[in-house]
Amino acid sequence: MTLDEKIHRYAQKLPYSYQEELFDFVQYLLMKAEQEEKQDWASLSLSSAMREIENEPELYSLSDIRVVFA
Repeated sequence: MTLDEKIHRYAQKLPYSYQEELFDFVQYLLMKAEQEEKQDWASLSLSSAMREIENEPELYSLSDIRVVFA
């Protein structure tokens, strides 16, 4: 028996009000998983963009600044 079959079998044994609560919890877990996946992709994207940036030559120096704001 697979995990989803076990979950389905146990969920059927619950009173209807608990089944609704279980459904709400499943929706919450799905939302949480989606947010974690988005965060993982954002971190990966940023780390990829910044990879080896410290090895790039500096294009400008302080002497290139023409306007100084105080």
